[in-house]
Amino acid sequence: MIATLNRPPFADVRIRDPRRLPLAPAERQTAPVDVYRQGEDLVARFDLPGIDPADDVTVEVEGRQLVVRGERKDHRDEDAEGRRFSEVRYGEFRRVVPLRKAVDGTAVTASYDAGVLTVTVAGVFAGTTPQRIEVTTA
Repeated sequence: MIATLNRPPFADVRIRDPRRLPLAPAERQTAPVDVYRQGEDLVARFDLPGIDPADDVTVEVEGRQLVVRGERKDHRDEDAEGRRFSEVRYGEFRRVVPLRKAVDGTAVTASYDAGVLTVTVAGVFAGTTPQRIEVTTA
């Protein structure tokens, strides 16, 4: 006789729930990003609310990668009374955006407004527009 055991659909929720799994330090937090092409430039918009961009964010170009790293600091009092519920993640974050070609650091500009860090890499897509080649017959 063969017996088939069926588990309820939520029996292993603790195993599948990513909030309960320990994460490697590099995977703990990433900044949400929207990357798009604007003409020949690459524009990356990072959602970083509540961060001081002058002290807590670093924008770098490493070869063919745009690297944004920083830290969201928790400035609340640890001795707060009562229960505390927080969905905001604090700590270090790092995000890498691959580039089509290596660029010089002078081609990169960054600005921060209303919790959004906008990084523009000029000329990344220069020379990548398709060119039609005429086919000749003999």
